[in-house]
Amino acid sequence: MTWTEWFIFLLILQIIHGLGTWKLYVKAGRQAWEAFVPIYNAIILMKIISRPWWWVILMFLPIVNLIMIPAAWVETARAFGKDTKLDALICIVTFGFYLYYLNYVADVNYIENRKLKPKTSAGEWITSILFAIVAATIVHTYFFQPFVIPSSSLEKSLLVGDFLIVSKIHYGARGPMTTVAAPMVHDTIPKLGIKSYLYNDNFEEKNTSLLNKLQLPYFRLPGFEKVERNDIVVFNQPADTLLNMNDFNPDRNYYKPIDKKTNLVKRCVGLPGDTLEVRNGYVFINGVQNELPDRAKLQFSHDIVFKNINARSFPELNQITKPFLKKYDITDGIGFNETTKNYTVQTTPESANKAVVHPNVVSVTYASDEKGIKDERVFPHDANYNWNYNYFGPIWIPKAGATLNLTMENLPLYKRAIGEYEGNKVVTRGNQIFINDKAATSYTFKQDYYWMMGDNRHNSIDARAWGFVPYNHIFGKPVFIWMSIDGINDGLKNWSFRWDRIFTTVSGTGERRSYFIPFWVVVIGIYAFTKWRKKKKAKS
Repeated sequence: MTWTEWFIFLLILQIIHGLGTWKLYVKAGRQAWEAFVPIYNAIILMKIISRPWWWVILMFLPIVNLIMIPAAWVETARAFGKDTKLDALICIVTFGFYLYYLNYVADVNYIENRKLKPKTSAGEWITSILFAIVAATIVHTYFFQPFVIPSSSLEKSLLVGDFLIVSKIHYGARGPMTTVAAPMVHDTIPKLGIKSYLYNDNFEEKNTSLLNKLQLPYFRLPGFEKVERNDIVVFNQPADTLLNMNDFNPDRNYYKPIDKKTNLVKRCVGLPGDTLEVRNGYVFINGVQNELPDRAKLQFSHDIVFKNINARSFPELNQITKPFLKKYDITDGIGFNETTKNYTVQTTPESANKAVVHPNVVSVTYASDEKGIKDERVFPHDANYNWNYNYFGPIWIPKAGATLNLTMENLPLYKRAIGEYEGNKVVTRGNQIFINDKAATSYTFKQDYYWMMGDNRHNSIDARAWGFVPYNHIFGKPVFIWMSIDGINDGLKNWSFRWDRIFTTVSGTGERRSYFIPFWVVVIGIYAFTKWRKKKKAKS
């Protein structure tokens, strides 16, 4: 729904609330009209149920309000003597319409100085848990969110098994768009394997479904910095699908809302308005090679040929390769190819040059596509663009307010941005382009776009597969590594803590510095000071 539609919807809810509670307001010593005035009625209701005014704010926060509004229903019933478990259950299952019964049928009286503390220990536990969930949801949604690195696309900078703290305040916290969803859960509820939100995922019906009308328009709170070149950014994968994150077919027939698309972390190498090109795996911006921070290390595919590899079994091969890869700091990549007898890995050119002198190695050669060889996996998935992961572009990255001259040749590059990301209908008839049923020779973009890539250049599914990342898909900047586990995908017994990475910053220059010991020194110091202060206070 648009903001106007949401405003009308909320006004209707206020009328429903007023009709169902105005007599209760009167019994509580208030005026009947106070039950109908938007926002003001909620403030007065908080006074009636003896709850703090800031509950009103929580009742208007998406996701959080799914807990707070039912809580307000239950507290209203309790304020008029209906405080049994059955009353609370009826309030919730009737979506608050139980208050209509109390307002018009039941003979209830207002309890002015009622006890707010739950009558049972179970009630106290439930209350504590609910408010813990509310607090955690607010922090998770608007301030910081945990994130685990699942793949090696940013190897050397971020490793598989790094546990990150992602800041949402750097770029400005993005408000939730999906209003009916489980708190602090992304697109799937763990263990159950079902969607964590209500949404019609049929691509053709996404804009017409009544269920999808409950989506909030995109909005973002002010941040204190913009996305800069070479920032590591967490974002929602633009071309994500419900079934398989590796399916980048633009003509898919299933869909996810923006805030429920798969979370990815990549490096932003292209900013709005840049012209980007990939030459032999290296990024060039406006004709100049992009320089990465000193902590970033580019990796490329290399084929390694070992001596006498044909005569060895796979267990024997692993005995050779694993110590070898660890010694030369090489990321294990695609693995052994029976046809070519090569062992393909991802590594830096520096490590490859060192590894070639190993006595068990015949050769280490750079392995990737040549220029002009088309890769079907690569954006824009069009026969006229013979691009691949190693040679890509040049391509202009759209900028908010910039106007692009549209042609049949460049339309494949920008059709998804104009159509799907900016909400237009784009079709071609003959050699003409039509946007929203009007002939178009140009288009002015509504938002900024970015180009996200992995440092592991030949083993990263990134913007070269799906294209531009819209600004409304960006939700945070990783700032801190609070835990790092090697072998996290290999079972608990194979876990190994990377102590030198725990409590380190994501950004910065030079060698990483762990703040793990200083952190515990501060924690122990605060604990000791608190204990000493309590003892001193007790004596006095």
